[in-house]
Amino acid sequence: MAETTRVLGVDPGLTRCGVAVIEGAPGRKVSLIHIGVFRTDANESIDQRLMLLERDLESLVEEFQPSVVAVERVFSQHNVRTAMATAQAAAVALLVAARRGIPVALHTPTEVKAAVTGSGRADKAQVTAMVTRVLSLTTAPKPADAADAAAIAICQAWRGAAQSRLEQARARHARARQAEAVAGR
Repeated sequence: MAETTRVLGVDPGLTRCGVAVIEGAPGRKVSLIHIGVFRTDANESIDQRLMLLERDLESLVEEFQPSVVAVERVFSQHNVRTAMATAQAAAVALLVAARRGIPVALHTPTEVKAAVTGSGRADKAQVTAMVTRVLSLTTAPKPADAADAAAIAICQAWRGAAQSRLEQARARHARARQAEAVAGR
């Protein structure tokens, strides 16, 4: 039986950073613990905005004690300013997790959509509808950043353990091959 994991999902953004804490395991029901959005004022300096985001994420981690932090992997965007702000917010989440020794998982938007809806090409409405259903919510999480954070957390709960086992197996295989190569010299 799969062990239940508490996951903090982060949909990184500087103006709106979606966050969701869920508990779940592969093939099991997922429960929502917390969902929300951290906001920063676009009129503030970037350093102040990042500091506020870091404080909010630290507080959330302190309160909910996740066993893993799942962050949407920053992907190529046409708008460089948006991509930079997203990457900076993601880096803050990674830093908060690393500071506490919490494992981090990165998932692409396509991976998240496929995990939650069954299709890597699902639109935001489909993702939100499935998040609402999977978490047995009476209303859809709003804004979309909150629903996206929940989807990232669900993706990690359902797929993360399998990915971790695959990575461990690959690492064992690589070590075995390296040992054979050294022994065969």
